[in-house]
Amino acid sequence: MRYGLFFGDSITYGEYDGVFGGWVDILKRYALQKYNEGSNELIIYNLGIGGETTEGLLKRIPYEMAARNSPEGNIVFIGYGANDLAVKEGTHLINPEQFKANILTAVEQTKQYAQDIYLVSILPISKNIDGVMVASGKLRSTEEILKYNEILKEICIEKSLNYVDFYSGFVDDKEILLSKDGVHPNEKGYGVMAEIALPVIEKYL
Repeated sequence: MRYGLFFGDSITYGEYDGVFGGWVDILKRYALQKYNEGSNELIIYNLGIGGETTEGLLKRIPYEMAARNSPEGNIVFIGYGANDLAVKEGTHLINPEQFKANILTAVEQTKQYAQDIYLVSILPISKNIDGVMVASGKLRSTEEILKYNEILKEICIEKSLNYVDFYSGFVDDKEILLSKDGVHPNEKGYGVMAEIALPVIEKYL
């Protein structure tokens, strides 16, 4: 029995999806169905917290990993950046250098428990909020998303990790895959994410 641990923010948690509960929950149901049909057991934990940055991740990842450690192996997904890159009162919540340092620290902590680590790309945002300050006082831009995704790709190369590219799967159809806040996917968007991630978890079933 392996554990799949999905760390992230509200997009990992599945916010705004009242139908499927988000992409991780779709994967959870799929893994259970496969197990019932005779596949290997993969227990999926959705550890997403709305609004979290990599700073929050570092505070909890050692404890979460220790508490949910399967001796038969763990698969870890780390999905951050959408909050880190947001600019509030003129500064990033977490600047690019700190973002990279935080992800590297999280990866080192994870390696004590898991060999299979996946870094999840940041999603595109809707053009009507690109570079616009929204009600929460946060401003996000495509330019920053691309910059932070590059950091994630670099880390994957440096540390021989796997990159889950949701950005490319979304970018052409983003206006129909995002909810009206322009940041979170809608049901259709979460379905696309699950489709992209499915071949990844298939390997463990």
